[in-house]
Amino acid sequence: MRISVIIPTLNEAQNVSELLPLLKHELKDVSHEIIVVDADSSDNTARIAADLGAIALTELKKSRADQMNEGAAIAKGEILYFVHADSRPPVGFFSDILQAFWQGFDIGCFRFQFDSSSLLLKVNSYFTRFNREMCRGGDQTLFVKKQNFNSLGGYNGELRIMEEYDFLRKAKKKLKFKIIPKDVTVSARKYEENSYFRVNLANLLLFTSYKVGVSQERLLKLYKFLIKHPKPEVLE
Repeated sequence: MRISVIIPTLNEAQNVSELLPLLKHELKDVSHEIIVVDADSSDNTARIAADLGAIALTELKKSRADQMNEGAAIAKGEILYFVHADSRPPVGFFSDILQAFWQGFDIGCFRFQFDSSSLLLKVNSYFTRFNREMCRGGDQTLFVKKQNFNSLGGYNGELRIMEEYDFLRKAKKKLKFKIIPKDVTVSARKYEENSYFRVNLANLLLFTSYKVGVSQERLLKLYKFLIKHPKPEVLE
């Protein structure tokens, strides 16, 4: 089976420079393509991705949902694998994904660990092994068969925030979900810019507000108020 790795980016030149060689090494014996959908970065992210052998697209709208949908639309693989630029999938991830499909699962993700020695962040990482909605997130990467992604209508392009939760909520109603017991390594930069308790409080408030139907505009305002984002242009 061919895998299409889809990476939405905005000013991620450094991360793309690190991530793409890792992916290409892991997939060197596998039919694959890497699609970087860039939101018109000012740091040459798209050019660097193309130089490293990826298919580089530009999406003028700063919307991760739209970027991932655009990547999925041109993907030629039967498997779609959505990866954030600051996430590092584990060794052997493609074999793990294939095994999940052979076991009868339709969609899934990995657990995660932070690139930090913080004991508090290790607690957060521990809970990603549980199949609970609040324990999920795009940082854990997401794999799904393209036919299933299309049948669900992809990501909701109207969402600027919580788009992964929305998609998983739809998916779990129809598809069999798997958490692979290996860790994606995730950047702790948001916690380093803020504090452990502030980020967790923000996550709790945002998740609860989303669940009760608070509008995207208000969710985004709440996020901007609570969190100093390491890349504030993402929230413009």
